[in-house]
Amino acid sequence: MGGGVPGGQARRRGRLRRTGHGPELARSPGVSGVDAASRTLGITVESVGPGRARLRMRVTADMVNGHGLAHGGYVFLLADAAFDRACNCGGPLTLAQSAQVTFVRPVMPGDELVAEATERVRYGRHGVYDVTVSRPSGQIVAEFRGQSITLPRTSCTS
Repeated sequence: MGGGVPGGQARRRGRLRRTGHGPELARSPGVSGVDAASRTLGITVESVGPGRARLRMRVTADMVNGHGLAHGGYVFLLADAAFDRACNCGGPLTLAQSAQVTFVRPVMPGDELVAEATERVRYGRHGVYDVTVSRPSGQIVAEFRGQSITLPRTSCTS
């Protein structure tokens, strides 16, 4: 959910240009879509609604670490993508303020993973979301908690 250049700027031909947006530049893709990073990793959206999302990803041989297990960064990315979808279902631009993950079981190449995100609470511009990453059998492999912040709307006047 992060990325972007601070101060509402984007890179073009090695220079910075004003985008008119806050520090995070792009709104999440449509309710049923995924971002370019998720698409590259084969992440698919199974369902999404206000405060909830369910995404799926198969772990490939390219996603393993030196121990032959799925690199935790990929598991985190799947959970973060579900967090993003749950935060941004039809509302204003909402981004991760912080997140942490607890890895419960190792993940192997070929494993199919499902990430289910649920909004726990929203207060002011902030929210707390839990994401459970599991195998289709229900065996939990990771638990993720994300804190969100909703950005005020800005006009694009570059």
